[in-house]
Amino acid sequence: MTETDLLAALSGSAVGLILGVIGGGGSILAVPLLLYVVGVSNPHVAIGTSALAVSVNAFANLIAHSRAGNVKWPCAIVFGLSGVAGAWLGSMLGKMVDGKQLIFLFGVVMVVVALSMLRPRKSEGDPTVRITPAIAARLVGIGLATGGLAGFFGIGGGFLIVPGIMLGSGMAMLNAVGSSLFSVGVFGLTTAVSYAQDGLIDWRLAGVFIVGGLAGGLVGTRLSGALAARKGLLTRVFAAVVLVVAFYVMAKSAGVA
Repeated sequence: MTETDLLAALSGSAVGLILGVIGGGGSILAVPLLLYVVGVSNPHVAIGTSALAVSVNAFANLIAHSRAGNVKWPCAIVFGLSGVAGAWLGSMLGKMVDGKQLIFLFGVVMVVVALSMLRPRKSEGDPTVRITPAIAARLVGIGLATGGLAGFFGIGGGFLIVPGIMLGSGMAMLNAVGSSLFSVGVFGLTTAVSYAQDGLIDWRLAGVFIVGGLAGGLVGTRLSGALAARKGLLTRVFAAVVLVVAFYVMAKSAGVA
């Protein structure tokens, strides 16, 4: 294993660990880690590789949530499949933007993610919700918009998908978290296919990153129970880290760091 492989595995483990302990938002660090820790020189390759890794990890976590009965499949499928068109269009637009400009905008999104993580999440909602024509229409519209953003930046988009599904369907937070993983998976896969067509995925690094992410996720899931009482504090600390990384990403892409 080369030094690059080791750094990719450790970076993937860090993302997986964060996701396992505090939930959504951790994958936002995948692109900065690939760029500034692993050493991927092309921002578009970092985004394409990250999208593939995030997709695989999302589908892996989806299995566990599905077995626990947390996934509202009709809502998840309508939201996810409607967002595929948005993700494809977003990924096509993202590849047309200069790499440095795209990474600067990515830093701005990281700031939004960090601030959203600091907001208290409401657990209210209907855990028995069933899809209706009105709910389906709302999910299609929100799914298209969310998929577009996820595809443009090559991110999982869980921080957007969870509130989006809740807004469109009225389901409870636990169900939204579980159901969102289907969308994270299909959005990431759609983006990865788009980038792969232009040779913008490092398959070796993606594989190593994925293995590291799965290992980190297993550890994080086990730790989540023991750290449940401190989850709020951990989330705030992680949000602060994301803010610091966001400012570094924006400074680096602007040539001032």
